[in-house]
Amino acid sequence: MKKFLLSTASGLLVAQLAFSQVASPAKPTKLAARSGNPIFPGWYADPEAVIFGKTYWVYPTYSAPFNQQVFLDAFSSPDLVHWTKHPRIVDTTSIKWARRAMWAPAVVQKGKQYFLFFGANDVHEGEVGGIGVAVADRPEGPFRDYLGKPLVGNIHNGAQPIDQFVFLDKDGQYYLVYGGWSHCNIARLKPDFTGFVPFPDGSIYKEITPQNYVEGPIMFRRQGKYYFMWSEGGWAGPDYSVAYAVADSPLGPWQRAGKILQQDPAVATGAGHHSVVQVPGADEWYIVYHRRPLTETDQNHRVTCIDRLYFDAQGRIQPVTITQEGVPARKL
Repeated sequence: MKKFLLSTASGLLVAQLAFSQVASPAKPTKLAARSGNPIFPGWYADPEAVIFGKTYWVYPTYSAPFNQQVFLDAFSSPDLVHWTKHPRIVDTTSIKWARRAMWAPAVVQKGKQYFLFFGANDVHEGEVGGIGVAVADRPEGPFRDYLGKPLVGNIHNGAQPIDQFVFLDKDGQYYLVYGGWSHCNIARLKPDFTGFVPFPDGSIYKEITPQNYVEGPIMFRRQGKYYFMWSEGGWAGPDYSVAYAVADSPLGPWQRAGKILQQDPAVATGAGHHSVVQVPGADEWYIVYHRRPLTETDQNHRVTCIDRLYFDAQGRIQPVTITQEGVPARKL
């Protein structure tokens, strides 16, 4: 995900050209009417998949050394097979406090606006950075800084402010779920996303860290149950993976149910940091995630892929079969 901030546009272009000459991003292997994996070319990780209207969108991290991660791209598709790239939907020229390591975007539509939550600067205690918010009038941007400062800029409960996910509950309450360094927090967002609403006990950040949690949380509801998913292992290694838990509330308690996404030594390694998308009105689910091609050893050489996500009759998530073929075309 990340590295090396240059001060001029020309310098950045040179750096990107040099990177492209050294690294040859994987190209999608598409079969007729199937997405193929990866779903689009380029080194991209931490994908956020979402549906706006009749269009699928994926917002990933640009997978490069930290100082090169000064922008975010987006991709849209009408059918999961044909993807359009929307370059530089936001960058550090529009987020003045962000200087590098723009990570793991999460995007929600509220009214006629689109809000993009992102991590920046790989922040540590006492440094400027953390989770920011940008806003735009279209899902492809351009996004502009919404707050002029981080929404979460400090360390709470040991959680690095990265890998944010925005969850909308059935009562209309938006939650921010986030955290690296093996700690996960949940907080209630104000309706205008400018800050947080305290919990009844007066706290702002509640820790909900389950067993083996590392980073990359997401949350969704299905058939009255809350599902919480996260990444385990080390992002730079082959053991990166995804596990889940089920509860009756966004606050848990969360008891780890098992691992559902991991490497297949015959297909790819480092499968993790995912998102989940449901076809509206149907019990049809997809998992969008990153993985590392077998030919690659560079930790930043990660690609975005998609496969089906299935549940059994008891509501348990079934282990995902990672494929080269991807999924069939699916219009909305």
